[in-house]
Amino acid sequence: MDAALKNALAQPTVLLFGALKIELPDYNLCLLDGSASIVIAGETYTGQDPTFGTLSDISELSEEDGDDAPEITVTLYPPSLSATAVLANPSMQGCTATLMVGAADPLTGMAIGTPEILFLGEIDVPTVGTDGTGARTLSFTIVSVFERLFEVEEGQRATNGWHQSIWPGELGLDFMTGTDLNLYWGTKPPKSSATAKSAPVWTLQTAARAVF
Repeated sequence: MDAALKNALAQPTVLLFGALKIELPDYNLCLLDGSASIVIAGETYTGQDPTFGTLSDISELSEEDGDDAPEITVTLYPPSLSATAVLANPSMQGCTATLMVGAADPLTGMAIGTPEILFLGEIDVPTVGTDGTGARTLSFTIVSVFERLFEVEEGQRATNGWHQSIWPGELGLDFMTGTDLNLYWGTKPPKSSATAKSAPVWTLQTAARAVF
């Protein structure tokens, strides 16, 4: 934790704030959990974004071991149908999202030190809905980068197309149309059923019979 922030949190009273940054394809959405304006790392975080609205709710964070990758849910109040459509677009999937907590100086309104990052992940699934008053909402499921460990890479093959999708212009498999060899990745190949014991033994006596 940043030393200045740690010292501020040790004081009898502290002005805490939560901050959320979502790196959209062509726009950084920087929101606070209240009606204020704070500059963090050169970017201005506000309680209301003129295009995409305000922050409504953030699910509870917990630290525990389990079989699932960590995730949180963030709910926004988009101000219009067009803003909702942009946020719910499939192109938003995979955008980086950072949730932070920090302390502000009550006299200057400036952030003290560097805010602590509580969660760093990427947008997975958007959900459009309404709250208890009927107001339109949009919720993002934000998953940890560990979620990628659960992906099933069924499309990976020793082919030119797949090879160049990772290394464009690398032509090592350009003329490969098929192979009879099994490529074993991350494991040893199975032992062949044909062993040296089953092969004929070539000796001087065998050679003599072949000559005479």
